[in-house]
Amino acid sequence: MAVVNKVRPSVVEISTGVGLGSGVVYDSQGDIVTNAHVVGNASSFQVTFFDGQILPATLVGTFAPDDLAVIRVKRSKGVNAASFADSSKLQVGDINLAVGNPLGLASSVTEGIVSFTGRTVSEGNGVVLPDTIQTSAAINPGNSGGALVNDQGQVIGIPTLAATDPQLGGGAAGGIGFAIPSNTAKMIAPQLIAQGQVVNSGRAALGISGATAVDVAGNPVGVIVASVTPGGPAAKAGIAPDDVITMINGQATPTLSALQEILAGLHPGDKASLTVLAPDGTTHKVTVTLTQLSG
Repeated sequence: MAVVNKVRPSVVEISTGVGLGSGVVYDSQGDIVTNAHVVGNASSFQVTFFDGQILPATLVGTFAPDDLAVIRVKRSKGVNAASFADSSKLQVGDINLAVGNPLGLASSVTEGIVSFTGRTVSEGNGVVLPDTIQTSAAINPGNSGGALVNDQGQVIGIPTLAATDPQLGGGAAGGIGFAIPSNTAKMIAPQLIAQGQVVNSGRAALGISGATAVDVAGNPVGVIVASVTPGGPAAKAGIAPDDVITMINGQATPTLSALQEILAGLHPGDKASLTVLAPDGTTHKVTVTLTQLSG
């Protein structure tokens, strides 16, 4: 009960006018961290606090690759900033609580354990999250952007998505949810607050935009390069539009999602070997030095 009483005042409900989500008060200025997919395309929001006070909020910034965003509210009373733990110290089996507003049910709490750490998961829409926390605490629509806390009432993660089961027609798989680690939130949120963008993400970038290439039978065969960032890793290695990347470090990249998942496990400064299919049908290998993903 003490843990719940400690964290609930720091968790808010966020309404964009077209949907509901959750958020966690990050600091005494009224900055609130949430998911980028909760914010969506909105720039103004309605925030409901635990005590029932409803106030408008504005967008500070978003970083879609990590599905994080910060909004800001001017609150007439003191805000209750959450305490963020060191998520690198989490161990499988640690007890945790998810606090949020699932299905609009304000300040709901579910309990679980840390089921796995360091899981890379794809959200779809080109978003791949590295190093997520897998939890057995129930995560439902509306929990997104809320708080996953330890038994000390400290935030260890931002609940973001529930696993889906194809055998259930894509329905949620019970007891399998994922949260963005608190250490990621602690790295991204201050940058958004200070400058409205992220320049140090800790994530690797190849410096291309692309799409999944398919053969005549419609099977995915690689990532076709649509454009190359001038001066970026790919450009320096001689990769050009219409080239198709088929492998990274010996791992096949038949789809854009597959390529993104591999990159999510690498870091800025890492060297990577790419197998590239040129438009003339020849295949060659190049080595690139990955840079920082920003946005």
